[in-house]
Amino acid sequence: MRFLDSLTAITLLLLARVICIQSSVHNYVGDKFSRKGNAFVVHGGSEGIYYSHPSLNDSSASSNGDAYIRFDEITFRRPQEASNFSTGMIYAILFEVDDRETIGGSAYGGQRAICCTADLAKLGACKEGEVIHRLSTTNPGWPEVFGVSFDVNEETSTMQPRSVQITRTGMYNLYFMHCEPRLVDLVVEGKTVWKNPNGYLPGRMAPLLNFYGFMSLAFLVLGIFWFSQYARFWKEVLHLQNCITFVITLGMFEMALWYFDYAEFNESGVRPTGITIWAVTFGTIKRTVSRLIILTVSMGYGVVRPTLGGLTSKVVMLGGTFFLASEVLELVEHVGAVSDLSGKAMLFLSLPVAVMDAFFVLWIFTSLSSTLNKLQAKRMMAKLDIYRKFTNALAVAVIVSVGWICYELYFKSTDIYNEQWQNAWIIPAFWHVLSFSLLCVICALWAPSQNSMRYAYSDDGSEEFDKEDTLTLIKPSPVSAKDVSELKSEDVDLEEDKTESKVRA
Repeated sequence: MRFLDSLTAITLLLLARVICIQSSVHNYVGDKFSRKGNAFVVHGGSEGIYYSHPSLNDSSASSNGDAYIRFDEITFRRPQEASNFSTGMIYAILFEVDDRETIGGSAYGGQRAICCTADLAKLGACKEGEVIHRLSTTNPGWPEVFGVSFDVNEETSTMQPRSVQITRTGMYNLYFMHCEPRLVDLVVEGKTVWKNPNGYLPGRMAPLLNFYGFMSLAFLVLGIFWFSQYARFWKEVLHLQNCITFVITLGMFEMALWYFDYAEFNESGVRPTGITIWAVTFGTIKRTVSRLIILTVSMGYGVVRPTLGGLTSKVVMLGGTFFLASEVLELVEHVGAVSDLSGKAMLFLSLPVAVMDAFFVLWIFTSLSSTLNKLQAKRMMAKLDIYRKFTNALAVAVIVSVGWICYELYFKSTDIYNEQWQNAWIIPAFWHVLSFSLLCVICALWAPSQNSMRYAYSDDGSEEFDKEDTLTLIKPSPVSAKDVSELKSEDVDLEEDKTESKVRA
């Protein structure tokens, strides 16, 4: 019952995230102020924005070179029982991350406060009860500060619509703040529109539009090569090659969907939720199928054994669990808030995927070691050669992945305020390039040819060895596989020599 309740909660959470369609339009639907130090705060959004360079030649309204943050219908609402008094200002403070020290202050080097305290007021630095802010010395006219107040018996107060032109590239942050303790139930409603010079894509996402276009072309080229080979030697195609064809097809659809998703988002300012969900799902299926193919090939399926035996259910269970965990993670990441900040829930959702990835790697290399030993013992030199190349490619991919994970952790730990947002797109792009590179290596190793069948499992008497080995993996017997192989080594060697002679002939 607890499992069903948790599953229902996750489903409702995902539905809520999908319904709240993300866009460069930041919507505020009754967002409540939370206490931060001695102030009450609502985070209005954070995005990297490039400076304006208006172009009269571009006919597209979204790509006219204009960059701004527009405030539309920002309304503050308080309950009727808390409307019997007037208030000070409720602020909207917009600042670039380099100017973060211009907000707040401290008296005599003490604890930093956002709202002006009695000690600071005595020093003449500010007026008690107001948010402390001062002009930037490096960015004239910033931060942008404006707001409204409540009169007696007034339940709502609305800001005048305004548009702030962005003339300097940077990571911009918007916060709504006030210092009135009696406004504990105050909420904000309305929306803000954030626009870059080339469209509505947030700054960290903008380079990915061209990247996905490039990757779509790369998959197209790979697909043309693979499908041409597939058509030429379709009579010699192995089951493994059918699986690779499926992965290439999924990759082509995934990259194309991501490109159209970003292109539509950039043009309209509203992310097409349907395309996003399809792109996420195609990508998750591709990653799951790819891992399962690599795992089963590492086990020698179709090469030294005809089936996986009792391991099939375990492989399917691991693949299904990985798919669910990855799908939830990707949906929350891509069909959620558009701010250039990582949510705390991302770490919780990323952990199961990381653990299962590590388990996949461990199982793959353990299986590869066993398969290589079999091929060497049975003197299948052609298969042994291709498996050694396959193992080397996987080893390089794992080493590069570990190195990149370390760099990613360093990047995120040192970029607390998202000041490196212009380079953040490289992190997700790298994983796409790495997986595509590994797919190209696999395509080169197992490309359809007139000799494809030499790598297939052949039922020539060695199947008995595979069945015994499978049973040993499922349920160890008192007699070890080593003892069995020693008793039959001479017969197996003779049979394998005959098999290799037939294949070469």
